[in-house]
Amino acid sequence: MTTRTAFREPEDFTRSEGLRALLNRLHESGPGAWQSDPVAAELMIYAADKYGALARKHGLDPWEAASAAFDVMRTAAARTANDPWGVVTHAVRITCIAEERGQGLLCSVHQARRPHISAFHDAERLSDRENPLTDYHSAFHVTDPEPGGSEEPASTRACCSADSAVEDAIALFTLLGWPPHIARAGIEHVCQALARAGSRQSAYETLRRDKHARALLDVNRTAWAALLRALLGHPSPACAATAAGRGILLRLLIGESLRALLRDDDLVLMISLAAPKHGSR
Repeated sequence: MTTRTAFREPEDFTRSEGLRALLNRLHESGPGAWQSDPVAAELMIYAADKYGALARKHGLDPWEAASAAFDVMRTAAARTANDPWGVVTHAVRITCIAEERGQGLLCSVHQARRPHISAFHDAERLSDRENPLTDYHSAFHVTDPEPGGSEEPASTRACCSADSAVEDAIALFTLLGWPPHIARAGIEHVCQALARAGSRQSAYETLRRDKHARALLDVNRTAWAALLRALLGHPSPACAATAAGRGILLRLLIGESLRALLRDDDLVLMISLAAPKHGSR
């Protein structure tokens, strides 16, 4: 009597149907199936190649992405999904992002997945900055008392200086053709956003997409962009040390006068050309 062994054609795991069939077979085979099955080994090599670019994008090794894919493939969600590869790809992408955030935050991947932790910026060494700590940290910003012996608190003087800078900025825009109510409302809105953001770059990126403020002020995109660039400075790091990069508010705070700003031909031209007309959007 001759015994014939049924020949099973290997599943085409590059397609969703084949992957589902392979995952179900490995699951039904019990423990050790992933270690001994040759098709499973080919599947992991294929996964490392498939997600290699995604892994490198997040600073990881392709086999780290393949490991994440392996963890997902053993779940019921991947075996029962209409599109198993779609489930695996989505999970690998999330894991790669969490791995990158975990390395940057110096914490575990599990913690990096939590929104209240991933919201923080990456850890950085003090030596990684171009400027010394004393140049930018407020704890080291100490000024000696003025010779006149004024007892006015430093916070009050800073507030007065900021208020004066805002009023001078409003006067500059008004002199260059902006309606007073639009100039005041727009500049005060920018200053409030700057106080919340904590940095000019963050405030600029937030305000650049603030369509609600544009609608309330009734100004078009050109006028709004000119207002932000004039007040906060050009966002490019290459312009950071220039007058265009500092912006009106910083220039006024560090001692420049309104008369000096009016002698800046490029600034005057940008503000006057962008002055909103009545009813413009």
